[in-house]
Amino acid sequence: MKGRAVSRNRHLVGWVLASPLSLVLMTFLMAPIVMIVVVSFWGATEWSIYPAFQFDNYEFLLTSDVTYRVFLNTFKYAAITWACTLLIGFTVAYYLAFHIRSLTWQIALFLLCTIPFLTSNIIRMISWIPFLGRNGIANSTLISMGVIDEPLEWLLFSDFSVILAFVHLYTLFMVVPIFNTMMRIDKSLIEAAADGGASGWQTLWHVIVPLTKPGIMIGTIFVVALVMGDFITVRFMSGSQSANVGRMIQNDIGLLQYPSASATAVILLITVLMLIGMMLRFVDIRKEL
Repeated sequence: MKGRAVSRNRHLVGWVLASPLSLVLMTFLMAPIVMIVVVSFWGATEWSIYPAFQFDNYEFLLTSDVTYRVFLNTFKYAAITWACTLLIGFTVAYYLAFHIRSLTWQIALFLLCTIPFLTSNIIRMISWIPFLGRNGIANSTLISMGVIDEPLEWLLFSDFSVILAFVHLYTLFMVVPIFNTMMRIDKSLIEAAADGGASGWQTLWHVIVPLTKPGIMIGTIFVVALVMGDFITVRFMSGSQSANVGRMIQNDIGLLQYPSASATAVILLITVLMLIGMMLRFVDIRKEL
């Protein structure tokens, strides 16, 4: 009986300690999501919004070809950005973790990678415009070198510029978790692989990559979620010539169509959660958290 009482008291103390954080999460995370879900079922006219329980907003979204094209465009941005950030992030993390022997230099170079991210995302994004413009630095340099005869129009206000900005903005979110995971790899495993006759590529593919999967998945979740919810980058870097789901939501909010915007946000949230759920089936990232 005494053991049960002690266990019950510990259980009660655990709930008491967790209650402040639970209250904060319920207030600032769950409550807004519930409100968005509720509003997504409301109706709207050109002049007013009225409470209701109807599926008109979802029916319009799910039967519109525009919705599917915009979601497909969003997936395209997310997939290409993910591939580029993974390639760059893995390379940078691998170099810092296995080629830089001094811990001091590792920290210094890692902090050097973070310096550009101390400025605003919008400033770093807009800085590409004078570089990629028709009369910008890139075109001027290529023309002066004789590589091209006339400015390249696709460098700016195109899918290329959007993806370039995404990669620039979100690569660090891939570098950090991969570098953190690589630093935990026991170096004796790499030495054992080399002693066993494995080449550098075999060691990389059969030892380092499998042990780095949790970091890759964490970085993937960060990058995919950020790209799919971004709207300002697509607006500026495409010159409003392209759209993603974030832009759809922004346009609805600008037109005061909050129920439609909420419905789109709910569909986007479900889509992102489904993607994250599929990713978590491949690796247990709780070991990294």
